[in-house]
Amino acid sequence: MVGASAAGLSTVEALRRKGFEGAVKVLGAEAHLPYDRPPLSKQILAGSWEPERARLRPSEVLSGLNAEFLLGDEATALDVDARTVTTASGARHTAGTIVLATGVVPRMLPGQPELTGVHTLRTLDDSLALRKEMLAATRLVVVGEGVLGAEIGATARQLGLDVTLTGPLRAPMAGQVGEFVGGHLAELHERNGVRLRLGTGVTALRGDDAGRVTGVELADGDVLPADLVVVAIGAAPVTDWLTSSRLTLDNGVVCDSRCRAAPGIYAVGDLARWYHEPLERTLRLENRTNATEQALAVADNILGADRAYTPVPYFWSDQFDVKIQVHGLIPPGAEPTVTDGDPAEGRFVVRYRSGGRDTGVLGWKMPKQSRLRRADITDFFS
Repeated sequence: MVGASAAGLSTVEALRRKGFEGAVKVLGAEAHLPYDRPPLSKQILAGSWEPERARLRPSEVLSGLNAEFLLGDEATALDVDARTVTTASGARHTAGTIVLATGVVPRMLPGQPELTGVHTLRTLDDSLALRKEMLAATRLVVVGEGVLGAEIGATARQLGLDVTLTGPLRAPMAGQVGEFVGGHLAELHERNGVRLRLGTGVTALRGDDAGRVTGVELADGDVLPADLVVVAIGAAPVTDWLTSSRLTLDNGVVCDSRCRAAPGIYAVGDLARWYHEPLERTLRLENRTNATEQALAVADNILGADRAYTPVPYFWSDQFDVKIQVHGLIPPGAEPTVTDGDPAEGRFVVRYRSGGRDTGVLGWKMPKQSRLRRADITDFFS
């Protein structure tokens, strides 16, 4: 198992539950035992959780898996024919089956300079380092209006920082939920004191002579003053270590409908771009739910099943007092229809239609109703 986060751990757990008794090694680039990532931009960053609370399993539960965790030693190469993984320490690990679960890394701005006070957020250490600086900072600029950027902005504002959210789209999370709900998110952030400078790109980060960030320059020429900046413009699959492996790499590890990249080689989680049979196209999902659900399918197929992975995608986001839950997919230009509740009352469900079919459902503080409306879209994914 190459990767010791949620997808990798979930696969190991599923294998053990299904009766696999063979030897298991779990290779992890980070020194930490497996932990959950969604709290990093919320509870850990806010300080309402101690870091240990983000651990996916207590140490005694991990010991019960009878797996060898080799942490702090990232994978550097894969020999597909020999089914051997080489790590940074020079160690070589050979197995009958290899599962790739190395996830993603944050994208950087083109030509991004090395300035103190500029952060990305992916790991536990990233979250702790950002929180430490947030406690001493006054003005934060978040570059990126997607899920992560919006969550970081909300958390920082609740900690009392002067927060500006900027990005090329016209509303927070517009790329994930469309402009209708994005508009309501904009109102939510502004109502809570977040400044929005959206619809324009970032051209540069500015710093002083000491190498400390001082501002963010926008494409329209304005400069947003800042003593702290978070760059949250998306993530790239960790595939650089696989370039000589002869696996097919295209915005992830390309797999068949069984999440198989090659004989005896599987991919799972944020890294995997697999063929979704009902959709008749490949799909790569970066969310916590997929990490767990895909792990179950991979474990089944390792143990001899012939199971196509055909999920109804799902993700959620917590911002201020609002929980957003999205079932299915929301393609660009999808037509939204409010099916339950009322946006004016702050609780509603939206169904999205694209190409003549219902493809997605979004709940805004209506978890039960959005879950029930999920039935409206299951035909699209089956």
